[in-house]
Amino acid sequence: MLGEPTRDRRAERHERTKAEILDAAWDVARADGLAGLTLRDVARKVGMRPPSVYSYFASKHAIYDAMYAQGCREFLGRVSRLDLTGDALTDLRAGARMFLDFCVEDPARYQLMFQRTIPGFEPSTESYALAVEGLESLRAELVKIGITAPNALDMLTALTTGLADQQISNDPGGDRWLKLLDEAMEMFLAHMNTRTRRKVR
Repeated sequence: MLGEPTRDRRAERHERTKAEILDAAWDVARADGLAGLTLRDVARKVGMRPPSVYSYFASKHAIYDAMYAQGCREFLGRVSRLDLTGDALTDLRAGARMFLDFCVEDPARYQLMFQRTIPGFEPSTESYALAVEGLESLRAELVKIGITAPNALDMLTALTTGLADQQISNDPGGDRWLKLLDEAMEMFLAHMNTRTRRKVR
């Protein structure tokens, strides 16, 4: 029994408090907007004084960074659960639907991950690596269904984030732009197939 590692209860408490602060930060961002997030409001939500938050996060941007990383991990989880069929259009629609649902279900998370709404904030190298991993996993899925054009992923993300922007901005809670997704994926696939045929000639 002497060789068994002992639990570091202090470190566990520290991590639990960090997670609580992060949850509170999301609550504030969703209620008041990302730019409206203040350490004072976050601290009040978790029952501590604002200076105490610095024991867990070095700055407000460090909280944003942790939120960004958490959002990226959630997205990677969604990508890993995609159930693809091998049919290009079916799989494109399924992947795009997953992405669009992820975006519109939490506008604060969407703004933090996919827009530059916080002056001066840039994700850390570690957090940004998670975002790159998400993009590369999507690129790999495109390759599996035969879409290999260098700009295919850029075009796909432009289409889907454009729909997300419109939905969040102009019809929150509705489906006006969500309903355009299937047609947008048909157009995207047709365009990519046309490009491929031109190269073959």
